[in-house]
Amino acid sequence: MRRPTYDLTGDDLPREIAIFPLSGAVLLANGRLPLNIFEPRYLMMVEDSMGEDRFLGMVQPRQSEVETVSDGEPIYDVGCLGRITAFAETDDGRYLVTLSGLSRFRIVEELGLRNGYRRVQVDYKEFAQDFEHDQVQGFIRQPFIDALQTYFALYEIKGSWEALEKADEATLITTVAMAVPFTPEEKQALLECGTLADQGELLRSLMEMAVYEKGGALAPVRH
Repeated sequence: MRRPTYDLTGDDLPREIAIFPLSGAVLLANGRLPLNIFEPRYLMMVEDSMGEDRFLGMVQPRQSEVETVSDGEPIYDVGCLGRITAFAETDDGRYLVTLSGLSRFRIVEELGLRNGYRRVQVDYKEFAQDFEHDQVQGFIRQPFIDALQTYFALYEIKGSWEALEKADEATLITTVAMAVPFTPEEKQALLECGTLADQGELLRSLMEMAVYEKGGALAPVRH
């Protein structure tokens, strides 16, 4: 399992970006998010992005039950910038794209619509640690793996354990955080964690709580 790498820093990233509001879909720095695009405004957004710098921002609406996000729907202030790294068009006119996460951002101001989709001005400075992907200080791997195995088994989630066990800590945390079927609010909390180690700790706690709520028991701690 290999993470995408770029020679970009916060200074290289655009300050005005298009955003794709989608509940339950969170992109993290250095993660990969597949998207199925079919609404006309978002088809236009992808076309515009492919013709320019291929950057798109992922955000979540504050009301998680919303299926179609209207122009004025409130959104969370923190999202993540991604770059389109895979693109395909289907016979029925949909776009299948993959976004590779670069850095989280905080929305400073919402701008006017362009071709029907929303645009915002953003700031990256409080998320400078997103460019230090391999620095995971204070993360204890084995309790995380134990919680993950129990959670996957109890909820009958299939995972590639060989790939996960071989993954570095940053990849492990990011991949699991984006893949687990948590609520949009829980996923937003993961997104807004200060560091990867914080994300890992919160992720482990959420998995443990989910196990207890379902009446399961965690595996014994291994030494």
